[in-house]
Amino acid sequence: MRVKITLACTECKQRNYNSMKNKKNDPDRLDMKKYCRFCRKHTDHKETK
Repeated sequence: MRVKITLACTECKQRNYNSMKNKKNDPDRLDMKKYCRFCRKHTDHKETK
C-alpha cells in the first residue's frame, strides 16, 4: 500500500522531491531535511498533496 508523495520546502514553498511512502507505517505527513536547490541549502521539507 505504497503511495506517491511530493515534498515541498518550508522556506520557499517549492515542490522539489517526489517519493513513495507506506501509509500503514506512516499515516501522518512526513518531514525530512533535504537540499533545496532554490534556497541553495539544506531545509526542512514537508509532505504536500
